[in-house]
Amino acid sequence: MTDIIQLLRGTPGDSDYGKKPVVVQGITGKFGSTHTRLMKEYGTNIAAGVTLREGAKDFEGIPLYGNIGEAVEATGAQISAMFVPAKFFLSAAKDALEAGIKLLVAIPEHVPVRDTLELLELARKKDAIVIGPNTPGVIIPEVIKVGIMPAGPFKLGDVAVLSKSGTLLYEISNALTQAGFGQAITIGIGGDPINGTRLIDAFEMVREIPGLRGLVVVGEIGGDAEELLAQRITETKFNKPTVAYIAGRAAPKEKRMGHAGAIVMGNYGSAESKISMFNKANVPVAKRPAEVPILLARKIQGSD
Repeated sequence: MTDIIQLLRGTPGDSDYGKKPVVVQGITGKFGSTHTRLMKEYGTNIAAGVTLREGAKDFEGIPLYGNIGEAVEATGAQISAMFVPAKFFLSAAKDALEAGIKLLVAIPEHVPVRDTLELLELARKKDAIVIGPNTPGVIIPEVIKVGIMPAGPFKLGDVAVLSKSGTLLYEISNALTQAGFGQAITIGIGGDPINGTRLIDAFEMVREIPGLRGLVVVGEIGGDAEELLAQRITETKFNKPTVAYIAGRAAPKEKRMGHAGAIVMGNYGSAESKISMFNKANVPVAKRPAEVPILLARKIQGSD
């Protein structure tokens, strides 16, 4: 599996270590321009942007190109932050992977499931990682931020956070930071029914990070991603202190709540099912976000 940490940070000794170049697709749009400024302000190396606006040569000092192939050739970037509208998503994403992008962070929501499935087939062939669609992004605190998450909640540390929810990712990461638990990496996988990176995939990306001290999983009702992850934690005998939170415990059945994938059909996708599987994997499930760092501290103390 492609090493997401190396893609985002690089290898010590490399000239671009900690400053890996990022291309922004849709950089001149309302959201693309706003979050490009915020990513650049955070320290992310925004090396180029892609826009269809004729005659546009640069965006606040960032060179612009008419297609992703030209941007990649000029910068050597392997990371793209995509702010392209959903109806143009598939074409732009395919162009990115064909151009050599290895980490595609797909921000747009309402992407047709068929388009996502088609893209994932190409991503497998290209050995590329797709985060999203409908993701807040990915961040190695104090190193690189690719996405729309605010900077404030995050601090560099040794706990990995994997989340279906954007706002809960921020809230729980902030609670962890306030309790003294910085983050090695946080990944927002997105809340769509089909994600480029599932919880179980994200787990495989982070479980062998050197020095990893703990893992926090932020799930929600709908689908079976959490159950599959709990099973994988058991199968791999993963022994790092792990804590989970499941949003939507009180949600009514057969009514979509927020995310497209957050819906319980019968017993499928219920909070009870997910909590039961995590308990079997010896992963305590917090009843509220503020309880996550408390449970994590107990697990770490018990493992010392």
